[in-house]
Amino acid sequence: MAVISGFPEYLPQARMVENRVLDILRETFELHGFANIATRSLEPLEELSRKGEITKEVYVVRRLHAEEGAADELGLHFDLTVPFARYVLDHAGHLAFPFRRYQIQPNWRGERPQEGRYREFTQADIDIVGQETLGFHHDIEVCLVMLEALGHMHDEVGIPPVLMRINNRKVVQGFYSALGVSDPLAAIQIVDKLPKIGAAAVGEILSEQGVSADQVEKILALASIEARSTDFVDAVRGFGLESDLMEAGLAELVGLFEAVHRRFPDNVVVDLKIARGLDYYTGSVFEVELVGNEGLGTISAGGRYDSLATDGHHTYPGVGISFGVTRVFAPLLSKGVLAASRPVPSAVLVAVDSEETRYQADDVAAALRARDIPCEVSPSAAKYGKQIKVADRRGIPFVWFGGTSGQVKDIRTGEQTDADAGTWSPPVEDLRWSLVHA
Repeated sequence: MAVISGFPEYLPQARMVENRVLDILRETFELHGFANIATRSLEPLEELSRKGEITKEVYVVRRLHAEEGAADELGLHFDLTVPFARYVLDHAGHLAFPFRRYQIQPNWRGERPQEGRYREFTQADIDIVGQETLGFHHDIEVCLVMLEALGHMHDEVGIPPVLMRINNRKVVQGFYSALGVSDPLAAIQIVDKLPKIGAAAVGEILSEQGVSADQVEKILALASIEARSTDFVDAVRGFGLESDLMEAGLAELVGLFEAVHRRFPDNVVVDLKIARGLDYYTGSVFEVELVGNEGLGTISAGGRYDSLATDGHHTYPGVGISFGVTRVFAPLLSKGVLAASRPVPSAVLVAVDSEETRYQADDVAAALRARDIPCEVSPSAAKYGKQIKVADRRGIPFVWFGGTSGQVKDIRTGEQTDADAGTWSPPVEDLRWSLVHA
C-alpha cells in the first residue's frame, strides 16, 4: 500500500509518550482555569481563505458523488484559531466572558512534508476572549501559562529549554506608517518571511511592492533589534519617527517583557522581526523556539487579535497561543530519541491454567486493577513457558500464576514469590511505564 507522506502514525510505545505530553498540557491548562472544547474539522472555504496567505495550503473536502460542477465549499481547518472564532460567534449566548478555552486537535495543511512540518498535525491552543473589551494582562497570562507547560515538559519529558521571542504589531505597523509605507500590513507579511528567506530577499520583495530603498533600510534595521532588557525602546525611538500607534505598542511590549521576564528571565527576548504572517493579529505577537534546535523553527506561537470574531453587533477580542505537539515530538518519536520503557501499560500478565479456569485469572486481574495495578490476562492457556514469552515480548515485567492467592514471578530476575492479589503490588518503578531517552 502506498505511503502518504506528512501524516505521521505512531506505534503504541510512541503513542504512550505523546499521550503523556498531552496530559501535561491538559493538566497545566486546567490548573489555570481553561475549559476544554472541541470544534468540527470542516469550515466554509470563505472563512478559511480570508486569514492571510494560507489559502493555497487548505485541503478542500467534497463528497465522492458530488454533482458535476458542484462548488467546493468546505475545507479542513489549518489551525484552531479560525474555527474557535466561529465557535465563539455561534455559542456567545451560552458563554461567560472573558471565556478561557483550551483545545487539542488535529489540523491539516497541504504543504511540503519535512521534519517538523506535517500535513496532519496535532496542535494545542489556549485563548482568552472577551466581549467588546479584553484586558492587556491576558496577553501576559497566555505567555506565562504556555511557558509553564513547556517547563513541565522540559523537566519531565526532557525537551530542550525554550526561548520566547516577543513583539507587538502596533510597534511595527506604527513604524511603517510613520515611515510612509503605503501598505503596512502587506509589508508585515513580507517581513514575516525574514527568518526563512533572509534580509536580501525580503528587501527585494519590498522593493517590488514599491517600498523605497531608504524605507527598506529602516524596516530591516528595525527588524534587527533584539533585547533582553527595555533598551529596545530607545533603539526604536532613535529612528526619529513619531506615531501614537507605535508608542502604544512600545508601552504594551515593555509591559509584556517585564512581566514574563520576572517569571522566566532566561526564556524571553524582545525581537522586532517577529511579525506573524496571518492578518488577524493586532497587538502582542510571540514565537517560541527550542534552544539549540532552532532549525526546527517555531514550536509555539500566537498573539493578540482584536477583531477576529464579530457578528456586526458585538466584537470579541482575544489573545491566544498554540503549541505544535506533532512538530516537536514526531521527529523525537520517529527516531526513538523518546520512548516508553515498555510497549504496553501492563505491569502484570496473569497466566491462565486452562480455558475452563480462565475465570480465576480474570478474578486476579480484577483484584489487581481495583488497586490501580495495570494488568492483562494471557491470551491463551499455553504452557507456562510460552505465556512467559508472551510477557517478555510485550515488555511486561511480572507474570502471575494461580488464583488470588498465588505466586508472582519477575521474569527479568527469575525471582518467584507467594503473593495475594488483594495486597501485592509491584515496585513503584515498575507500576507505571516511564520515559526513556536514547
